[in-house]
Amino acid sequence: MAKKPTRQMPLDMQSAEETQAKIAVLIYPGAAKNEITGVQNDVLRIKIAAPPVKGKANKELIEYLSHLLGITKGRLEIIKGTTSKNKLISIEGLSKVSVLEKLLSGTTF
Repeated sequence: MAKKPTRQMPLDMQSAEETQAKIAVLIYPGAAKNEITGVQNDVLRIKIAAPPVKGKANKELIEYLSHLLGITKGRLEIIKGTTSKNKLISIEGLSKVSVLEKLLSGTTF
């Protein structure tokens, strides 16, 4: 008997009770400063001051997000896009709803 394929819940359908958020991010490395510039098509846009050289922008992105979310860097992981501007970030212990609330609370677009 064949197993039914498992289906993942779309990112925008995760409930507040989920304990691992996954957010799509588009980064702009080499910016003047780190800042969140908005959300478009369910993708968080972030400027990162570090250059895209030898993982510096990735490291800065993880440090910046951990600072904004008030969590340790070990709870964040780039699960797709380590060499791309488009990334998928996993955040342990928080729901997508709470992550977006924290990241966008003080932001004006």
